[in-house]
Amino acid sequence: MTVIKNSMYCLIGLLLVGCQFKQDKKNKEEVEEISRPNIIFILSDDFGIMDSQAYANKFTGTHPDEMFYETPNIDKLVSEGTSFSQAYANQLCSPTRASILTGKYAGRVGFTTAMPPRATYYNQKADVPKGFYVHDVFEHKDNIKIEQALINGISNSAVPTGSAIDGGRDELSIAEALKDYHSAFIGKWHVGGFGAKGYQPKDQGFQPLAWYDAGGSAYYNWKGAWNNRTNKMFPKVSPEALEIGDSGKETNEDYLTDDLTSQALEFIENKAANTDKPFFLYFSHFAIHTPYQGKDDEITHFQGKESKGWNGHKDPVYASMIKSLDRSVGAILNKLKVLNIEENTLVVFMSDNGGIDAEVTPNDKGTNNDPFLGGKACVTEGGIRVPLVFRWKGKVQEGKWVDVPVDCTDIYPSLLEAAGYNSKEIVAQNNLDGESLIAMLSDLDNENKSYSKTTHYWHYPFNVIYNSPYEPFALTPHSAIRDGDYKLIFDWYGRLYLYNLEKDPFEKHNLAEERPELKKEMFNKLMDWLKLNIDKRYWPSVNKNYNPKKEVREQPFVDLFSSYKEQI
Repeated sequence: MTVIKNSMYCLIGLLLVGCQFKQDKKNKEEVEEISRPNIIFILSDDFGIMDSQAYANKFTGTHPDEMFYETPNIDKLVSEGTSFSQAYANQLCSPTRASILTGKYAGRVGFTTAMPPRATYYNQKADVPKGFYVHDVFEHKDNIKIEQALINGISNSAVPTGSAIDGGRDELSIAEALKDYHSAFIGKWHVGGFGAKGYQPKDQGFQPLAWYDAGGSAYYNWKGAWNNRTNKMFPKVSPEALEIGDSGKETNEDYLTDDLTSQALEFIENKAANTDKPFFLYFSHFAIHTPYQGKDDEITHFQGKESKGWNGHKDPVYASMIKSLDRSVGAILNKLKVLNIEENTLVVFMSDNGGIDAEVTPNDKGTNNDPFLGGKACVTEGGIRVPLVFRWKGKVQEGKWVDVPVDCTDIYPSLLEAAGYNSKEIVAQNNLDGESLIAMLSDLDNENKSYSKTTHYWHYPFNVIYNSPYEPFALTPHSAIRDGDYKLIFDWYGRLYLYNLEKDPFEKHNLAEERPELKKEMFNKLMDWLKLNIDKRYWPSVNKNYNPKKEVREQPFVDLFSSYKEQI
């Protein structure tokens, strides 16, 4: 009898221990769930590396009071977080957005440029040639008057979602990877095939708050275009095949940046009150993309500012749009503070490409990226080096800088790791190009080598109306590689530019003739990457009708690439 009692006691004890273990495990899981941060990723549009006062101060030493633009809230992010001085986007918005969404270099997903609406196999109801994608454009070219030695490549216009017409293509979006998060999207999309149904934010795992699948938007009276349900632009497909956007909830704001901010704030407040799961808000601004439209009172403020003209910054409308973007950032930071969720919310701020440089754009509008060379559409530093800031109260060091080169493919794994996922495993399983930056936020010099990527790539196979930063003519196709301290730019017209960015970040001294072996080594590495990763249709080609006698450039065209293209 005693033995039976003892056995029963043991059994009851084991059951109690097992129950306690399960409860402890449940509590642990609940604690982990609660401690997971909310994530707000703010992507500005065309916001240049010198458009932030904090970044301009970093590179020039000029006191912010002497500058024309005003960015106190973005600067607050910098002072309360860790910023990257050598963060890279792509030369245009859609490629960067594709990289952020997929964690891959844009060219691997077929995004080689950003376009206004163009004919695709989808929106023309055309048969898709073998090896092409349903959302590839037929062609994209600017109205360039001078002789052109090269024919443009083409570009994809939609990130695959695994639909029946995708031909087996599918990309795991950042929202889909953050499967335990409530993910929402607001603002500019521009990776959905110009309004192709099935390729919009909700099809990539987001709750769409307000969005528009286009490169730019009016800042006043925009709702009609966003809510358009007709198919006048692509009459060959039914209206049911298109889904261009949705202006979202009514806010009574008449300026776009303010309206989107109001809707974002409402989402944050609602999710903060509902703690069943953390939230991920992807806030994709149209600011400060064209058309240049500001608020009258802010334009007036900048018209009379004494520092007008500093570093070539002189447009009051452009400055007012920056101020509106900055106010939006400030409103979000203030909302986090009021809701007492600052310490459990990671805020990341980035721009999608360099600023539109008034010296490069054909209409003399925009900003000035000096001392960096070039601007939007260029693969020089002014076109691709952008602000990147991580702010997480109590978790990320304040007022620190990381000088290690990183790029936009790294956003995806960084957000995953911050959220508690095994980013390395997901990167490996999905063949991503990005690496997490989270460890560098405490190891600023990357002494532990947690970030192992030392090579970065860009590809832009287009003749474009923007002026070259090297000559007073239209840009020719360019690709680039940064490997360690060195960067090689390949102008497909037949010219190479080599820079030591550690010593020469403003790209003043071309080392191509001084370092021929390094030039050759980096060129071969770039071309090998292009052969392996970029489909042939996304390469430029030689114009068979080219007449060298009409060439306006002093240097003759030299074909450095056809032999590589034939190997694909």
